[in-house]
Amino acid sequence: MHFHEKPNTYVTNVELKVSDLHRSLRYYQEVIGFQILQQETYKATLTADGQTALLTIVQPESVEEKVGQTTGLYHLALLLPSRRDLANIISHFHQKNVYFGASDHHVSEALYLNDPDGNGIEVYADRPEHEWLWHVNQVHMVTEPLHIHSILAEGDGRWNGLPANTVMGHIHLSVSNLADAEQFYTKGLGFDIVTRYGTQALFISTGRYHHHIGLNTWQSANAPKLGEHQVGLKAVSLRLNDEEQATTMKANLRAIGAPVVEVDGGFQTEDPAGNVVLLKFY
Repeated sequence: MHFHEKPNTYVTNVELKVSDLHRSLRYYQEVIGFQILQQETYKATLTADGQTALLTIVQPESVEEKVGQTTGLYHLALLLPSRRDLANIISHFHQKNVYFGASDHHVSEALYLNDPDGNGIEVYADRPEHEWLWHVNQVHMVTEPLHIHSILAEGDGRWNGLPANTVMGHIHLSVSNLADAEQFYTKGLGFDIVTRYGTQALFISTGRYHHHIGLNTWQSANAPKLGEHQVGLKAVSLRLNDEEQATTMKANLRAIGAPVVEVDGGFQTEDPAGNVVLLKFY
């Protein structure tokens, strides 16, 4: 899990807008396995270890359904500590009759679901780092069928919710223009490109992780940004390493015309597709 520690820049928390907070809380607790860290009338913070906020869900006062193609969340991705944990959650999904998709990406083995509002969720386990294939600075990733029976053979049937050391492994965003997004995340925030999928998808990271952020235009090329009250992504939080990094990022963001707004514990910006990004020290 060293890819999700300083000095890397990585996702710490994702904030989602939902249409029914109580319905979403049931789903994220009973199906995904989160615990409630803090709850208010229209907002709840969810955790795996009882201390660290990984997911925040809010119900806007005048909530609207997402209509048509927009930018925003493609999926958030929860990284489990081990393949055994992945086996146990697969067994749990089977017991709950939960439908999920599945893919082998070579660097990882992944399951895909949608929450009650259609927000995409990936639950995955990484293969050992030494098994990843790098071609200079590009990591080999594929999308192939997942060998679920092979994974299940490693399970012990002990599913008691998300393991305590689950982290937000990455976030995958829908953007309107890939070149604009590339400039923002690489020149503005300092991420490295680790994989390109043609002209429609880009994967970026720090510290040679296979990706901390995915960007694509598969369903969102030239699309408008998500409405303020529409269900979907509200903000994604990334961890800052130190003041020097923050100062450099702010200067780089301003140089490419991106907004920079000071907030408690860091600053806020917005990518060209309208996705709000919080940079915090935590």
